[in-house]
Amino acid sequence: MRVLVAGASGFIGTALVSALTADGHEVVRLVRRRAQGADEAAWSPAAGIIDFTVMDRVDAVVNLSGASLARLPWTRSYRVEILESRITATRTLADAMRKARQPPAVFLSASAVGYYGDRPGELLTEYSSAGTGFLAEVVGRWEAAAHLAPEETRTVVFRSGVVIGHGGAMKRVGTLTRLGVSGRLGTGGQHWPWIALDDEVGALMHLLGSSVSGPVNVVGPTPATADRVMNAMAERMHRPYALGVTERMLGVALGRAADDLLLASQKVRPQRLIDDGYRFRHATVESALDAMLSAPHTTAR
Repeated sequence: MRVLVAGASGFIGTALVSALTADGHEVVRLVRRRAQGADEAAWSPAAGIIDFTVMDRVDAVVNLSGASLARLPWTRSYRVEILESRITATRTLADAMRKARQPPAVFLSASAVGYYGDRPGELLTEYSSAGTGFLAEVVGRWEAAAHLAPEETRTVVFRSGVVIGHGGAMKRVGTLTRLGVSGRLGTGGQHWPWIALDDEVGALMHLLGSSVSGPVNVVGPTPATADRVMNAMAERMHRPYALGVTERMLGVALGRAADDLLLASQKVRPQRLIDDGYRFRHATVESALDAMLSAPHTTAR
């Protein structure tokens, strides 16, 4: 396949491009500067500018574009950026596909488990209703923008959890653990949907060749609490896991991000991936952490 990737230089994008190339696919990267070869195409998502003819030359589009949720704190202006960066990029891609003479067959657009909000005690699948809160609102509008793609394009919105790898949220967790200041966040009993970087990429590769459309939970098959994730990390790095931070302290320090990222409980099941035959390389968060800690650090382009 010839695959157009938005966000190719990011944490997940770098790993995905490497896997696509290794598997014999041709990758075209969207870049925010002048394109420097046939493997690049220029765009300005904030301005809604893209050469829509690129859509006639690719078989699939993968959208990973958006401001990082791991950047803290979420100030008022950064919350606007989180929302707008996702909507404008996704809408720009969807608009370009609609203008193409022959639009791509597949559109995989990033989403997040934030769709479900804080739902302690519930098992959440793709058939569960939307939750409430800032991230739930962002994701709802983000997914709506993806569904502006033409009807003939199979569109998948993949709702990712915390990706276990050398980047994103785990980079911050790893730094705290390395410094010996890791510990329980709130009660520690809140469920954190997680997925190994290998499986995040593997799931996207699987979905490119699948017939599935609509929402897909891209999370690991075995639920884990925040306490389990962070304690397992500390054990593997031979660091203490003794400090605790109350919900109130987290709220004062991080504001809304504390509720949406760290304290929300989301016991999410990847039902549609399982039903579609995807086989996870890492079934537990401990296996995912082992893979992360044994992998070499790579730098995103």
